[in-house]
Amino acid sequence: MKDKLILLKTIFKYNQKIIFANKFIYFLLAAIGFYLLTATISLFQESIFEASDMYTITLIPGLLLIFYPACFGVQNDQDSKIIEILFGIPNYKYKVWLVRLVMTYAVAAIILLGLLVLANVLLIEINPIGMLFSLLFPLLLLGNLSFLLSTITKSGNGTAVIVIIIGFIYFVMQGWLKESQWNIFLNPYLSSTRTNPMIWSKILINNKIFTSVISIITLVWGLYNMQKREKFI
Repeated sequence: MKDKLILLKTIFKYNQKIIFANKFIYFLLAAIGFYLLTATISLFQESIFEASDMYTITLIPGLLLIFYPACFGVQNDQDSKIIEILFGIPNYKYKVWLVRLVMTYAVAAIILLGLLVLANVLLIEINPIGMLFSLLFPLLLLGNLSFLLSTITKSGNGTAVIVIIIGFIYFVMQGWLKESQWNIFLNPYLSSTRTNPMIWSKILINNKIFTSVISIITLVWGLYNMQKREKFI
């Protein structure tokens, strides 16, 4: 059992170096720095600091943590020639890429949970686990979408540009999509005064179903694209 734990620890460290290309510390510092800066600024605003504010503040660091590995993972494998080895592993797309994505989300979730626990102690009373659960839906969708686009463009920079454009379009449309079930950035902690509580609850459920379905489709599609060996080598 001890040898297996040591082996798992070694595999985890090795894959983390590949996933973040030895740049994990920079993304971690950027995520924590942005979180602390925005939380501090929000505290000095005249409006009351609410759970909806904490949700938005925590979403951005989550996006920072998954953005690089999801967008640049395929390109990094191509540049380091690792992708040629991966194609030689039976069902590699499930054994390697799926594990890497799960590890990326797990690391991001652990870090975000720590930030939420800290916020619960120092800033505002929230349910850290409940808020983390809500955050995972948009994070998984954008992470899997970025992975899918990276398998199509085969370029980290190209994928990053497309994802930023999509994010910008959604940002511009926030005025129309703010309380819509089709808004992937829908804030479940908004205290809507215009919507009946039962209707709002249904909107949140439909939004989670919508984001979950898109997340699964983009993940499976991306893994399917990785079967096309000739396009990557």
